[in-house]
Amino acid sequence: MAVQDPSYPAYVDSSVILGQTGEFQKDVEKYGNIEYMRCTPENGFFPDLSTVHRTDIIFFCSPNNPTGSTASREQLTKLVQFAKEKGSIIVFDSAYAMYISDDSPRSIFEIPGAKEVSIEVSSFSKYAGFTGVRLGWTAIPKELLYSDGFPVAKDFNRIVCTCFNGASNIAQAGGLACVSAEGIKAMHEVVGFYKENTDIIVDTFNSLGFKVYGGKNAPYVWVYFPGRSSWDVFSEILEKTHVVTTPGSGFGPGGEGFIRVSAFGHRENVLEACRRFKQLYK
Repeated sequence: MAVQDPSYPAYVDSSVILGQTGEFQKDVEKYGNIEYMRCTPENGFFPDLSTVHRTDIIFFCSPNNPTGSTASREQLTKLVQFAKEKGSIIVFDSAYAMYISDDSPRSIFEIPGAKEVSIEVSSFSKYAGFTGVRLGWTAIPKELLYSDGFPVAKDFNRIVCTCFNGASNIAQAGGLACVSAEGIKAMHEVVGFYKENTDIIVDTFNSLGFKVYGGKNAPYVWVYFPGRSSWDVFSEILEKTHVVTTPGSGFGPGGEGFIRVSAFGHRENVLEACRRFKQLYK
């Protein structure tokens, strides 16, 4: 499999659990048999696909966790073309699509030809606070076939029917409420609130002279601490301000030197955390 580096750890961890990787290589902080697609400020957080070897699966999250970056239509068109040429399947994670405020694609299926090479996954976790309720969805087009012509959806259906009896009635009722007219309005209000939190965090670190990425189309702010270990920065902030951030290296070796600051929180807590950041780094 291939994965953005940095990215949400579950893509790598699920592949390790399934036995699809080699041993962990401590010296480079990578697992063998995984293509780590480096995403940096220098390449606009979109990988140089010419350096990526063929894999069966390409995990791709846009807007990205942790960097907050969003792939453009042109970039996703390149990704779909790359998957077609290599015979790969894209697993596109659109968990933060509702945070997009520009014309960036909210779904991989906005890209022509994507139905032949892509699966899309999403959930209510980041729109309606369903992180504990657990309700999501997977879209597998009929056009998505293995090289022998067998439909991928049939395999997925067999796995789901074997391993999972479906979401509980309570979770499904919550999901139905979310997609009602009133629910969609409420979700947009929640997303808008967190985006305001994001603006406060971005403004804080900008005022302190840091290089700040993300925050526009995502609830995450990706802050660069040049020459420093992300774990050291995490520990410094925790010990001196009692605020929890996330060390960038936890999202892959490409996250070293960064921390992720989340906008998911009460307004008064976000304001207080930013006051403490200013005290620490003024």
